[in-house]
Amino acid sequence: MFDYIDGGSDDEWSLQRNTDAFNDYELLPNHLNNIENISLNTKLLGLELDLPFFLAPTGMTRLFHHEKELGVCRAAEKFGALYSLSTLATTSLEEVAAATASPKMFQIYMLKDRELTREFVQRCKASHYNVLCLTVDTMIAGNRERDLVNGMTMPPKITPKNLLSYATSFNWLFHLALNPDFKLANVAHRVDALGGGAMGLIDYVNSQFDRSVTWDDLAWLIEQWGGPFVIKGLQSPADAKRAVDVGASAIMVSNHGGRQLDTTPAPIDCIAPIRDAIGDQLELIMDGGIRRGTHIIKALAQGADACSIGRPYLYGLAAGGQKGVERALSLLKAEVERDMALLGVSSISEIQGHHLIDRR
Repeated sequence: MFDYIDGGSDDEWSLQRNTDAFNDYELLPNHLNNIENISLNTKLLGLELDLPFFLAPTGMTRLFHHEKELGVCRAAEKFGALYSLSTLATTSLEEVAAATASPKMFQIYMLKDRELTREFVQRCKASHYNVLCLTVDTMIAGNRERDLVNGMTMPPKITPKNLLSYATSFNWLFHLALNPDFKLANVAHRVDALGGGAMGLIDYVNSQFDRSVTWDDLAWLIEQWGGPFVIKGLQSPADAKRAVDVGASAIMVSNHGGRQLDTTPAPIDCIAPIRDAIGDQLELIMDGGIRRGTHIIKALAQGADACSIGRPYLYGLAAGGQKGVERALSLLKAEVERDMALLGVSSISEIQGHHLIDRR
């Protein structure tokens, strides 16, 4: 389970670079400004949010803790943060919608069952989701060698090789016995690929995801939704310009946490070139490698409107369920507030390019 959260593809170069790249930038503070009241309020995708970062979509959260996606969305609501639910979640989008009243985004993968995509749009409308997001960098699965070595499957299997690891995780096993029903709740009624037993995660992606998706399909999906729409996984200015043309609202600049094509650039290095190419025509969300409040501030100074986090809250969830997620969010929030004060700004809008020095 840890390696599934922690790992990346191939040599994990992009995984490491996503975080290391922040070290190429320095923050330049301006002093003697009134910083008595620090505000993290952020406007994104037509929503008023309390934080400049939100919770990215992550699949199969039940693997890590029995509170699964419900624990995460409830933590997000406490912090006034946007929560994103994955197509491959282990909780249905309706159940998540019923659990909290805070803003929510649903992330879609285009599966071979195209009618299921149309169904997702209607279900999201009926459940009052605020934003729809399409991930475009996962037509096939990346080569995640840790998962191959570990024999990572969904549902998880206890084998002689991993028996000791499971045996030392008594709380996880206890809740597995109470609730052994691992399923991909949003797709199981139509794409029951797991019905015959455990399947490797890479095998699932390669067997169910549609590789024929084009910009025309994206334009169709945006039209069907008719609301704020995010494209997740773009990194090039050329693709950003295409996103403007098809009517997207925002881009989540991301290399899937270094889990797909290895040696792709760190998202923090992609923000400024994309912003220069498209101006203010789209909102930009930086996704990948964030571990500190200073990372978020650097992304905002580069031209991002907000950031998203995945691993930081998953580590918290795995360690302590909803309380663990809340702890992770509180640490990151406190860091952003403190770092803004030390930078000499009191609001997110005051963070600008002149606060950043590129040392490359």
